[in-house]
Amino acid sequence: MRSARETPNGFGRTSNAGRTYEDCRLNTESRLTGPQERLFSYFGRVKTLLLLPLLLSAALQAPDPLAARTKGRADAPVTVYEMADFQCPACRMFAVTVLPSLDSEFIQKGKVRWVFINLPLTTIHPNAVAAAEVAMCASRQGRFWPVHDALYRQQDDWASLAQPRTALVGLAERAGVDRAKLLACLGTGDAGKEVELDAQRAARTGAHATPSFYIEGGLLEGAPYSPDPMRRLLDSIYAVRTHAAK
Repeated sequence: MRSARETPNGFGRTSNAGRTYEDCRLNTESRLTGPQERLFSYFGRVKTLLLLPLLLSAALQAPDPLAARTKGRADAPVTVYEMADFQCPACRMFAVTVLPSLDSEFIQKGKVRWVFINLPLTTIHPNAVAAAEVAMCASRQGRFWPVHDALYRQQDDWASLAQPRTALVGLAERAGVDRAKLLACLGTGDAGKEVELDAQRAARTGAHATPSFYIEGGLLEGAPYSPDPMRRLLDSIYAVRTHAAK
């Protein structure tokens, strides 16, 4: 376990309790992607040019395959791509304690469009793919976000199971998903291919941790402990984007 410490910007690597909540990563080294005092780390033109075709090519397809796991107006000035793992405790922390505030303050007000991208860290989270497949099948019934929320809220109920499928299907059913249609979808294997394609896209951006966020040309790894750091970041980017559009 790493020593307890927090970075000044609120996007630190270890919580006050000494337990890692802010990100999940494949290695155990504490690594920052930029100076601690900065809220956002820009990875430069090469990263931007690499990621934009990967995500925008999917978003521009008709119909948009990302639409079912997107929140907010299509023409929102700011788009956030969240790359996350359903078994990651840091992703759960973000989904439960931070995202609801961002949803009400930015997404529902038309300022931000939020897109979920699967990045299951399979070597440390063996049930992450199974959970993602259930979420992708739920998206075909228009129930991605209710299942997304349930997977994180009830993560402890399925994360340690040797065979999580039954628990995950029951969770999705309670979240309003039709069981027969869900099982049929899982049986085709298409959801698994979709999750794998997401993971390939995310990995090629250079993201090593979950959650990671691609926001208008920059890559941010790790989640804040409260809404305030992300709130300040989105406010700043929104101001720049809307000013430039005038």
